[in-house]
Amino acid sequence: VQLQASGGGLVQAGGSLRLSCAASGRSFGSSIMGWFRQAPGKERDFTAALRWREGSTFFADSVKGRFTVSRDSAKNTVYLQMNRLKPEDTAVYYCAALLDPGRWYNRQEVVDPGSYAYWGQGTQVTVSS
Repeated sequence: VQLQASGGGLVQAGGSLRLSCAASGRSFGSSIMGWFRQAPGKERDFTAALRWREGSTFFADSVKGRFTVSRDSAKNTVYLQMNRLKPEDTAVYYCAALLDPGRWYNRQEVVDPGSYAYWGQGTQVTVSS
């Protein structure tokens, strides 16, 4: 499985960006797709996730109400729509896949980067003030 993240860039505070994560090699099935971000000198933090089959979503408190996550099954792609961006959203954004977990993962597991076996290469998002 290969994940290709794209859509990053430079945007002014208050603006919007949409990140894409396209998967090749297989369909997502019952997988969980996650978005994480890492700012310079900081750990990789959970941002958002989506249960592919159910469509249910999870968000970090810092982005709730501003970010949405969606999927296009035909394109095998997951999206992170980021609105009302703030300078503190500046980071490298990574998509990740937890493929066919075989059991129900709770929120604590969904937000843990260690749960994800597959990672995209990251895309830089810079929000200027």
